Amino acid sequence: MKNYMDSDYALNKKNTGAIVYRFADGSLLEVTLADYLAENPGKTEEDFQILKALSDADYRERDRDEYRQTWKNVTINGLEETDCCAGDALEDEVIEQPEREVLEAARHELALQALDLFTEAQRRRYLLYAADGLTTREIAAREGASQRTVMDSIQWAEKKIKKFLANAKK
Repeated sequence: MKNYMDSDYALNKKNTGAIVYRFADGSLLEVTLADYLAENPGKTEEDFQILKALSDADYRERDRDEYRQTWKNVTINGLEETDCCAGDALEDEVIEQPEREVLEAARHELALQALDLFTEAQRRRYLLYAADGLTTREIAAREGASQRTVMDSIQWAEKKIKKFLANAKK
């Protein structure tokens, strides 16, 4: 991690009497108030302070951007320890595929059994809400019912699902 005190932002910030520029080759240029006023005869100390504040803000923003960009960096030696960079081995995929298909079929069967517990209105409203992504207001408008009625219907359906799943685990 880089030392904060060596950063361009810190260099510019701690040097209150000058604006510090660092060039790509690493060389520094300090523009003092006297230099600024000599180069710009129509300007004042207040103009210099405005530029200094802008310079500080610019360095700070660049420092923050660099931090945001690099805080996630991982050395090449650390990659084997990261799960985000590697997928499952192909043999694991082939071995686990039948297990996943069995689990998916069991989930599908449980979902169908849970839907059978609903009244027709609960089933229709729950599927519109959960599967189709409609809001309770949209469902109410479509059915000509109150939003409260639709919300109650969906909440009762969710309670039935929770109770059904709790019993299915036993």
